[in-house]
Amino acid sequence: MKFFIETFGCQMNEHDSEKMAHLLRVNGHTQTDQIKESDIIIVNTCSVRQKAEQKFFSLMGRLKKIKDARGVIIGVTGCIAQQEKEVLKDRLPYIDFILGTSTIHKIKDAIEYGEKGSFFCDVTENGCSPSLFIKPWCIENRIKAYVTIMKGCNNFCSYCIVPYVRGREISRPSKDIIEEVKSLAQEGVKEITLLGQNVNSYNKGTDDISFPALLRALNKIDGIERIRFVTSHPKDLSDELIDCFGELNKLCEHIHLPFQSGSDKILKLMNRGYTISEYVEKVERLKKVCSKIAITADCIVGFPGEEEEDFKETLNLITHIEFDGIFSFAYSKRKYTKAALFLEEVSRDVALERLKYLQSVQKQITLKKNKAMEGRILEVLVEGKSKGSKDDLTGRTRHNRIVNFKGGDDMIGRLVDVKIIKGYANSLRGEWI
Repeated sequence: MKFFIETFGCQMNEHDSEKMAHLLRVNGHTQTDQIKESDIIIVNTCSVRQKAEQKFFSLMGRLKKIKDARGVIIGVTGCIAQQEKEVLKDRLPYIDFILGTSTIHKIKDAIEYGEKGSFFCDVTENGCSPSLFIKPWCIENRIKAYVTIMKGCNNFCSYCIVPYVRGREISRPSKDIIEEVKSLAQEGVKEITLLGQNVNSYNKGTDDISFPALLRALNKIDGIERIRFVTSHPKDLSDELIDCFGELNKLCEHIHLPFQSGSDKILKLMNRGYTISEYVEKVERLKKVCSKIAITADCIVGFPGEEEEDFKETLNLITHIEFDGIFSFAYSKRKYTKAALFLEEVSRDVALERLKYLQSVQKQITLKKNKAMEGRILEVLVEGKSKGSKDDLTGRTRHNRIVNFKGGDDMIGRLVDVKIIKGYANSLRGEWI
């Protein structure tokens, strides 16, 4: 049978989709990127933001028509499945299975139930789940790979649904991770991205090695050329981890360090656990250890209680640090979170106006930084054909900037030197030398 997976959300969800695809392929199913050809449709969901949830329910309306027309098996996995487990089947009676964030390892069982016309549901939160240990080996010609090192979060930021849908922090044993990365290197993978809701807390409270020690061990593995990780929580960013950016040659000069707001008042309401002065101090230390490091972040505007002065403090932080890029969003109320009970709501119009202005400020900063790359020769890992032009290749620098340039297919998977000839708002144009 042919299966199609639609994925919403972050790298964690993308990797979960890879894991499910692996389990289905080794059991004789074939993956397709054409939903019209599929016999099985899996929707891997995200509920971190309201927009992703709205997109999910809009898609499910369209999938019902496919179900009615040709009787495909439809399943829902991920955060919405976990969050709405008690009502999802009532709202979407035509779905065949529901799997939570810790039970994707049961995808084969869920499909078998669907083939028999029976409904399958398992949203058990079982701590150190077998889902954490799935290794998707069946991805051909892979250049980059995700490696889950932990799941869950203990921070309970007041706006965030993650602890409620991903559970408490659980770390994989370092030995298991190292073995997986060695196997990926033998397959030809050159770049790995370590995944966790808060990688800085890896193995916290255990006798196993720390996150910086794990990075040092992975840095020694032959064949792996680049190491990245997401996501870092500022309150847990240690000096030892910062020092790794000056010590480890394979650790890319890029860190994603969400600040969420530039106002100490709002950070306290968000339960973030740090002040802006502490955040700035850590950024300055990162730049001292690694002068060329690229720093990206997440930011929420329109959080309950955010006044104009708080927003100005966020803008001041952005212009002071000059982030290489920011993923910015207007606050959306999430069920079960503490912030959902806050009364001092910012009007949607005001939040969207602030968001638009913040994004315009950041766009100019990113453009300036990208134009500063012009004339430089940068190492690029060639990932494949460019989406914008069939005549171009595309890849990323160690700073995680996208570069498009002309070159032959034999360059895909290689590290090449590219001279940057033009910097744009979202990418760079280069010339292979």
